[in-house]
Amino acid sequence: MNILILGSGGREHALAWAIRQNPKCDRLFVAPGNAGIEGVARCVDIDILSAPAVIAFCEEAAVDLVVVGPEAPLAVGIADALRAASILVFGPSAAAAKLEASKSFTKEICDACGAPTAAWARFDEAGPAHAYIREKGAPIVVKADGLAAGKGVTVAMTEAEAIAAIDDAFGGVFGDAGAEVVIEEFMEGEEASFFILSDGVDCLPIGSAQDHKRVGEGDTGPNTGGMGAYSPALVLTPALQEQVMAEIVRPTIAEMARRGTPFQGVLFAGLMIKDGRARLVEYNVRFGDPECQVLMMRLGAQILDAILACAEGRLSDARVNWADDHALTVVLAAEGYPGSYVKGSVISGLADLPDDSANKVFHAGTAEKDGQVIAIGGRVLAATARGASLREARDRAYALADAIDWPQGFYRRDIGWRAL
Repeated sequence: MNILILGSGGREHALAWAIRQNPKCDRLFVAPGNAGIEGVARCVDIDILSAPAVIAFCEEAAVDLVVVGPEAPLAVGIADALRAASILVFGPSAAAAKLEASKSFTKEICDACGAPTAAWARFDEAGPAHAYIREKGAPIVVKADGLAAGKGVTVAMTEAEAIAAIDDAFGGVFGDAGAEVVIEEFMEGEEASFFILSDGVDCLPIGSAQDHKRVGEGDTGPNTGGMGAYSPALVLTPALQEQVMAEIVRPTIAEMARRGTPFQGVLFAGLMIKDGRARLVEYNVRFGDPECQVLMMRLGAQILDAILACAEGRLSDARVNWADDHALTVVLAAEGYPGSYVKGSVISGLADLPDDSANKVFHAGTAEKDGQVIAIGGRVLAATARGASLREARDRAYALADAIDWPQGFYRRDIGWRAL
């Protein structure tokens, strides 16, 4: 079959790498892709936010399945348009994608179905939000309600920091995403990511991971899109996974169906775990990045079978076979990230690195220019490895990262520190 993946990051490189291994995949396209993806798929220059452009390419290239990587195309209804054109697609409708596109919508769903989450309030003006913060005190969490590329959340340890976050949001720092804010109770504990496929009725857990959001070692400094991850997340025990499915995921899927907006795609549940119980931090409606890199290293070719079962509405028959192994990824970012950074620096040494089922450098913000790989984004590469133990996976991933010649890049040295 012919498959089109929408996106250009490390997540999409990992998806392309895994899907390409499945014999069901005949031709693989990625739009727009990056310098690394070109090694496993044909990159095509399409505006992935334009439904007519995506549909026209699908018809021209006889595409059988579209896999939507990032959240933005889902939020504008790409999946709806593809379904209307009778093109098989993996990804939720715009109505169901509100689980990520609107923090307050997710909170309303949780309230309706009884899913455990943080206490919350929504505001569309700064004054009442300031008053609420002064009433509740700190620490407290301030979130831009809409999509802010993973950067709209402030975990404020002081009232002054929380009020500054409110002023940033209403001052336009996050654009339209900050027109409303959600203020939440600060939840203590350890975070984990849990990934579940749903076809609107049935659910299939496909793995766990733990991300490292902050830019500095020991989880310090500002939030980023993610500086590394490992899988599985050891804190998310089988008993906890069953609690999450019973109290959070299945009730959410049932409530979405009850509202006439069934969820079909991957549901990424961000969880906070304390005293043997999990509460929902937030939902995303696509694979995480860099969590996808470690999940795909462990899942390999079978992810396409699971995606097909999800898109075709037959998840009740699907299974995932997990190897008893671990994977870890280290993100290499441009100096200055998550603030301003310089684009165009040359990355060397990639061609000399091991590239197999246990060692892989996934590309994110890269392009090719005059035969060289150059950095064009903030998060640029993800050095990823598998091992029989998490320590072995970590050592292999850092061996890859250390061998990359890129003076303008940096990476954390402590990915996996909580588990190790």
